[in-house]
Amino acid sequence: MAKKTKNTFEQDLFKAADKLRKNIDAAEYKHVVLGLIFLKYISESFTELHNKLEADEWSDAEDRDEYIAENTFFVPKLARWSHIHAQAKLPTIGQTIDEAMEAVEKENKELKNVLPQVYGKANLDKTALGELIDLISNTELQAENENSKDLFGRVYEYFLGEFANAEGKKGGQFYTPKAIVKLMVEMIEPYKGRIYDPASGSGGMFIMSEKFVTAHSGNIKDITVYGQESNQTTWKLSRMNLAIRNINSKFVAWNTEGSFLKDAHPDLKADFVIANPPFNQKEWGIDILQDDARWQYGTPPNGNANFGWMQHMLYHLSPRGVMATVLANGSLSSNTSGEGDIRKALVEAGLVECIVALPKQLFFNTGIPACIWYLRRGRTKTNEVLFIDASEMGYLKDRVHRDFSDSDDDTKKGNYHEDGLGDIQKITKTYHDWRKQTQNATSVIQSESEESQYQNIKGYCKSATLDDIRKHNHVLTPGRYVGIPDEEDDGIPFSTKMEALTTTLQQQMQEEEALNQEIKTQLANIGFRL
Repeated sequence: MAKKTKNTFEQDLFKAADKLRKNIDAAEYKHVVLGLIFLKYISESFTELHNKLEADEWSDAEDRDEYIAENTFFVPKLARWSHIHAQAKLPTIGQTIDEAMEAVEKENKELKNVLPQVYGKANLDKTALGELIDLISNTELQAENENSKDLFGRVYEYFLGEFANAEGKKGGQFYTPKAIVKLMVEMIEPYKGRIYDPASGSGGMFIMSEKFVTAHSGNIKDITVYGQESNQTTWKLSRMNLAIRNINSKFVAWNTEGSFLKDAHPDLKADFVIANPPFNQKEWGIDILQDDARWQYGTPPNGNANFGWMQHMLYHLSPRGVMATVLANGSLSSNTSGEGDIRKALVEAGLVECIVALPKQLFFNTGIPACIWYLRRGRTKTNEVLFIDASEMGYLKDRVHRDFSDSDDDTKKGNYHEDGLGDIQKITKTYHDWRKQTQNATSVIQSESEESQYQNIKGYCKSATLDDIRKHNHVLTPGRYVGIPDEEDDGIPFSTKMEALTTTLQQQMQEEEALNQEIKTQLANIGFRL
């Protein structure tokens, strides 16, 4: 039985695994660890079915087709975890794992060129590698009463986040913090249909969408994910991440050119688009894309791809689709190089539904404040936009990073609002209440019988009209619309407060005078004068 600590199971496991990292960079070590977790997962799934087939006298447990029929990866004998574990203490363990990865790829074409084969490298300590295999082997014993899919999916996801944190700015290139992804997914509710992420990173948007569907008693087969990633290493991580969650990733593509220059899904019209593209990307290829059909609301400037990403997503949005994208705050107010004209065109077309201002320090790769744009086609009422200012929400989860509180988090970190709502749930509820009131919409989260309780709250949210927005020259910074919150009256008269403050100030000045005199005295004792 594992020793109980105040940490979660994943925290203890990561801490133990990271201890074995020694002198290897986190960026390199993550492939070592995540590859092994994936191999353990597919081996567990294989063994479970293998045992069932062995018990059936009419089945052949070594028949690859039996596994294809059950949507389970076929794991050849030299890649099965029992074999790997038995070899863990041998100096050749690195080569053994590389051969295992190669064998798995050969037997499962969807994993071709996906699995890491880095275990035979000279800089990887083979004793530590053996200990890491022991650690992962014991994972099941430490997390009781949980099936392997959920367990390893959870571990993989947690480790991705921790490695992103360890890598700092580089980590943010492949991982969007879980709280932001959850907020976006809970608001757009990708319950059924095609989900697209043109900068899909490690696949976090798809994983959270699957969780949303499952949590609301939906069928995961009702969603199809489409993605594109230009970094092959990140794409490999996403393929494993999706496979471990049993999400079909055949439409998650990789090419070095990226979504702008080589669109992997040119004919796609998605019901949901959800993305966290690179912030303020420069020199992104507009010089050869000047007349591209995607720029329906204006040609984005070469110096900033924000509105290039947004229009790329809009181009792929179905006639009644909804999208959410994270962008730097500059997208809300910039008027340089035609960006203000594009933003105005988007607003006047009735596409912009909601803007959420986020706090600083939420991301691993940047500390600058960001926002989430929500755009929807086919809105019934297009003359109002909801502004939510969440810039003061969240809590510091470590020295440099903030996070949103989440009612679903058992640790209950951070601040909670009325009715016990976490930050994520408060923002989500505000949005769905507003939609229900203004758009005659029903949320998956809310039941039809629930009455809308939306109301403007000074300093937090405001349903602004198009005329309001025009008065602000189509600048969409939420603070302009929601205003400053009223300070609560504590009932203490002003004169009483001033009397207390001046008394305190007088005491502090007297103490200062005494301290200054003491300094003079001590300096005089050693022969110095002020």
